[in-house]
Parts: sequence; C-alpha cells; structure tokens
Amino acid sequence: MDFDTIINRKGTYCTQWDYIKDRFGVNDLLPFTISDMDLASPDEIIESLINRVNHKIFGYSRWNHDDFKNSIELWYKKRFDFNINKDDIVYSPSVIYAVSNFIRMKSNINDNVLILTPAYDGFFKTIKANNRNIVSSSLKKSDSKYEVDFNDFEEKCKISKVFIFCSPHNPVGKVWDIDELKKIIDICKKYNVYIISDEIHMDIVYNKKHIPIFAASDYENMVLCTSASKTFNIPALGGSYLFIKDENDRNEFLRILKERDALSSPSILGVIATITAYNKCDYWVDELLKYTSNNIKYIIDYLNKNIPMLSCNMPDGAYFAWVDFSKLNVSEEVFQKYLIEIGKVAIMTGSTYGEEGKTFLRINCACSINKIKDCMNRISSTIEYMKSNNIIG
Repeated sequence: MDFDTIINRKGTYCTQWDYIKDRFGVNDLLPFTISDMDLASPDEIIESLINRVNHKIFGYSRWNHDDFKNSIELWYKKRFDFNINKDDIVYSPSVIYAVSNFIRMKSNINDNVLILTPAYDGFFKTIKANNRNIVSSSLKKSDSKYEVDFNDFEEKCKISKVFIFCSPHNPVGKVWDIDELKKIIDICKKYNVYIISDEIHMDIVYNKKHIPIFAASDYENMVLCTSASKTFNIPALGGSYLFIKDENDRNEFLRILKERDALSSPSILGVIATITAYNKCDYWVDELLKYTSNNIKYIIDYLNKNIPMLSCNMPDGAYFAWVDFSKLNVSEEVFQKYLIEIGKVAIMTGSTYGEEGKTFLRINCACSINKIKDCMNRISSTIEYMKSNNIIG
C-alpha cells in the first residue's frame, strides 16, 4: 500500500475536487471537505471489480444471498468479536436512505427527533425534509473529550419519538464505551424512544474498540445502519446494510424498498466490493488506521509548535481533525474568508454540524501526508496574514 502517493482526482466528477465552487464560491482551492478518501481502495477490491466488469453484462442483481451475508458475519466476528444474526441483515441503497425511512416508520409529521450535537449535517437535513422537529442535546466538551449531558439527554428523550445516534460520532470522533451505550439505551427504553444507530465510521477507531449497539443491549426498539463505503472508500459504488431485529419492521422496510421506492436491486459492483473487502481486506484497514492517525497527530503537533492559537485533540475514531480556533476571537465567517482568499484551502466549517461547532474546523485527514503538510502551511500563512493586517491579535 502506498498511501503517500497523491492521485489526481480532478476530472473524475469528484464531489470533493471537481465541485469545490458549489460550497466555497471558487474552484482553485485545496479541499479537505466531504468524508471520502484521497486514497486508493485495496487492490483486492479493484481486481474483483475488474473481473466483474470484464464479464460485460450488468443486469439486475440480488443482495439476499449467503456470499453477502456471510461476509458481513465474518467481519463482525473478526473486528468486533460480535456474533450477528444473519436473518437481521437487510440491504439499503445508503445509510441516510435507511435513516430517512426509519424516521417515517417510527414517528409522525411534527414529532420530535433527537440528535447529539454537533452532528453530521445529513441528520439535520433529513429530519427537516421529513417534516419532523429537530431536538438537540449538546455534547459536553472537556479539555480533551466529549461526553453526553445525561440530564439534558433524558429531558429531551421525554419529548422525542426517535433518537438518531452516531457511533462513532461525526464530527468529533467520539467512540462510545459500553457504559455510555447502556446508559443511552436505558434512557431511550424508559421513554420508548426508537434508536436509529448510524455506525458507518465503525472501522475507523484508534485507541478504543467500537461496540455495535446490539452488543450493548437486547433492546429491540432500534436499528443499526452501516456500510463498507467509508472504510474502503467505495461510496460511489453504492450500497449499505442494516440490522433489523424486529420482523415486522424488517418486512415493512423491505416493502418500502421494493414496492414503494423500487430500489431493492443493488449495484452489483457495490455488493462485490463489500464481499471482497470483508473477506480479504482487514489487513488494509489496519494500515489505514496507522496512516490516518499519524496524519491527525501531525496536525496536533504542528498546531502546538507553530499555531498555538489553534488546538486539536486526538479523536477516538473517524478520520477527521476537529480543530478549535476560538482563541483567534474572530467569527467563523471572517476566518473562512481568509482561509479561502489567502490560504486557498477548503475546509468544512464547524457550524455545518450545528451551533456547537461554530468555532471549529473539520479537516478530512484521509489523504496523503504531503497534502496534510500543505494544508497546515496554508493555514499558517492565513494566520500570519491575519496578524500582519491586524485582523487578529
């Protein structure tokens, strides 16, 4: 594996590189935005896709077979020491599609849906688009970690029908331990709140172990939604999967998938990539974790030595650096303006993930170390310009 090599993604209809202007107003920026990787997928996946393409026929396909389900079963046993029930597995075109459908299945228009904020911006959008009310419980930040404010969380559960859980948490990189999971589930159970657990970042974990939500409790009023897409950089191939314990819920989701939305035939390339990844590519994930963690550590060390007004803590998981710029004493809008105009760098603003993130930047670190170094130099140049022009002290 050569994660150091920079692969040119321009001209490939790439969201992160070819459509920068959509979010930042200009094109000529170095992007650290949407959560995919600038890293090549494992060779085994590439080979399996080439073999399938060479077959030259791309008709309708199926996901409900042993090859797909057995690969998922094997992955959960290897990575999480968790025995799944293969009958619980259901295909979905994407995680957010599943989240959206379960919001509708488990609540009514104008009901409240609870999230822990800051939160993945897709949660805000899908809650609003389904005509439900967003209820947020702010995570409490200490010097080095985030925690649930359980008193506030319980109060919010009293008025909510659904809780969308992010595990590991995007954007702050929190990996939940067993006691936290049990306490969250117990409170939801107390108030009959349905849990939708988005675990798409489950494999990107550093010094802790990811615990699938079903490993923490036998509470059946929940669904686990995930995919191989983030781990192996294959989102464009399509596909995700769910664990749905309740048979009625499982049948209803499948009815919606097939009969209402006509989406039950999967992308065969996505299915093949998932099977190959889970059967053959765990070694690749181990190397990826070393690389992305070192990228984040480089940012932390660089900030400590060169830009002490900015700070970042090592996350438990996910491949983001969550950078605090509150000591600059400038608004997000001002800092973003100079990052774009002077630094020529595109970084996601923290307020994208809620009000709690307004003094943060989320830097996607799933890229070559040289790109990370370039990013830090651009941020440093921006800060120096702002100092020399008395924009910051």
